[in-house]
Amino acid sequence: MGPLNGYTVIELAGIGPAPRGGMMLADMGAEVIRIERVGAPDPRIMENVSGRGKKSVVLNLKAPAGLETLLRMVENADVLIDPYRPGVCEKLGLGPEVCLERNPKLVFARMTGWGQEGPLAHAAGHDINYISLTGALYAMGRKGEKPVPPLNLVGDMGGGGMLLVTGVLAALLETANSGKGQVIDAAMVDGAAQLMWMFHGFEAIGGWDATQRESNMLDGGAHFYDAYECADGEYVSIGSIEPQFYALLKQHAGLPEEDFGDQNNAAKWPEMKQKLAAIIRQKSQAEWCEIMEGSDVCFAPVLSFMDAPKHPANVARDTYIEVDGVTQPAPAPRFSRTPSTVAHGVHGAGEDTESVLAAMGFGEQEIAGLKDSGAIG
Repeated sequence: MGPLNGYTVIELAGIGPAPRGGMMLADMGAEVIRIERVGAPDPRIMENVSGRGKKSVVLNLKAPAGLETLLRMVENADVLIDPYRPGVCEKLGLGPEVCLERNPKLVFARMTGWGQEGPLAHAAGHDINYISLTGALYAMGRKGEKPVPPLNLVGDMGGGGMLLVTGVLAALLETANSGKGQVIDAAMVDGAAQLMWMFHGFEAIGGWDATQRESNMLDGGAHFYDAYECADGEYVSIGSIEPQFYALLKQHAGLPEEDFGDQNNAAKWPEMKQKLAAIIRQKSQAEWCEIMEGSDVCFAPVLSFMDAPKHPANVARDTYIEVDGVTQPAPAPRFSRTPSTVAHGVHGAGEDTESVLAAMGFGEQEIAGLKDSGAIG
């Protein structure tokens, strides 16, 4: 059983960071109950990875009996995840004040893009917008070219879902001491700003030019920290920052000292990048792997996410699993005594409605009445 065994999380169905956070909590053993609206798309299609390990309950929250059903469920929960824009839960009649009155120990976790307050709080947005406002997007891309979106990893996943989980876990620890719940304002714009902490520090000591892309050590400006094309059109990544690792790069790649001896002279980085690129293009990705993989060069082949599960290192660590025919990342992090697991694949919409309500004290006739009235699905 995972470390969160015994905790109950109600996740109002949303997209992106909220279901990602709920997936992590489910992986770690919490009972996560996803509340779907009547007529919602089948989660087995729309949430075919993040829905793993969760139970599915369909409620009509616009019906008084459906709303009351959810509030009674809240009385039995430890956490509620709200993925909506500010004020939506209040309009539905299940805002924090109402829920905390029903369950004073509840952790009410709100996941938004712009946060619960501020001039943009009620505006629509997506990952690319949130990271734009923090400087993260501006910093990514090639010199003289437009910024390149890093998928939706920085805002939605790192600055969103991971921030949500961190807040939930901290609040649960505090509730265990105080006996009181609270509201979490988890905003992707805040999380993305958090992820930029190191670059603010670098800039403050003159170690980063924030006005230029591909001009710094970690943004592709340095020849020893970049991806390079191989003879077969595939790519390898090199991150030989430390002097001892850079020395191994020179040794394994056969880099002449007269051309590559002045590692940290930024004025020479463009020239050294051109020369290193020409050398890497002389061999295939597999050949470079044979030469450098597993050494302290700080080297890895650049794989697609379809090829990643086949790599021997990932196979050895069981980094990927297959659930209901879908290859996906295994639960992480790893716990020595209470390991995380995927309890089951994605359940269909409403598959667990009756069983969940019964477990929470709803009677058989009461459930039948709710179903007949259209309050539950």
